[in-house]
Amino acid sequence: MAGYLEDLFSLAGRVAVVTGGSSGIGAGMATALARAGARVVLVARDAERLAAAAAGLCSDGREAAWVSADLAGRSAVARAADEAESAFGPPDILVNCAGINLRPPLESLTVEDWDITMAVNLTAPFLLGQRFGPLMAERGWGRIINVTSQQASRAFGHSGGYGASKGGLAALTRSQSEAWAPAGVCCNSVCPGFVPTRLNAHVARDPERSAAMAARTMTGRNGSPEDFAGVAVFLASRASDYVTGQTLYVDGGFSVT
Repeated sequence: MAGYLEDLFSLAGRVAVVTGGSSGIGAGMATALARAGARVVLVARDAERLAAAAAGLCSDGREAAWVSADLAGRSAVARAADEAESAFGPPDILVNCAGINLRPPLESLTVEDWDITMAVNLTAPFLLGQRFGPLMAERGWGRIINVTSQQASRAFGHSGGYGASKGGLAALTRSQSEAWAPAGVCCNSVCPGFVPTRLNAHVARDPERSAAMAARTMTGRNGSPEDFAGVAVFLASRASDYVTGQTLYVDGGFSVT
């Protein structure tokens, strides 16, 4: 049994780049990929937090590196891709989890809010996919995992530009699959429920709102970064060879209530 499972889910010899990998869901995914055997490059803005996250993985006997970059800028995305590739070589796995969550009422959403939201949440995943997807296709194997949101398909809580960016990311995932799945590059998205992270700290700190979110699930609780370990390894491994263009909801049943 152990040998079979290791063969099916092992990421030994694989290289993964995880944006937003220093905290929250991204950190949960990065940790799982590293423990499954991948060499992991974390990409985010905060160098101190990145260094600590990478050090934690290395102290656990894993191989990890990090790149500090503000993914709102296209030149910064290109530099981050170069530096990430130089760490362990071209990635076999790309996880786009970095995001910003600006959600004023739509009538108050500025053009600047819109532009930076699209830049980080949609354009950066597109650019990184354009950089690494064709290389994966040339090698005949690869994985792209994009982290979306319930607001990609449901409007609530001033979804505004944020929901539009995540809806675009879900559609981009299908386009990436159409382009590269025939060459062995499976592209899927993961849609979380409510997970208390730095991105939504204003809700997480409000006991009533947090409890209300938990009540909307079937499991009766909000999520945690650790809840994304299994789905990350599944989608990054050969176990998902025939799964592509899909959105997997990791939300305790939130999406179907």
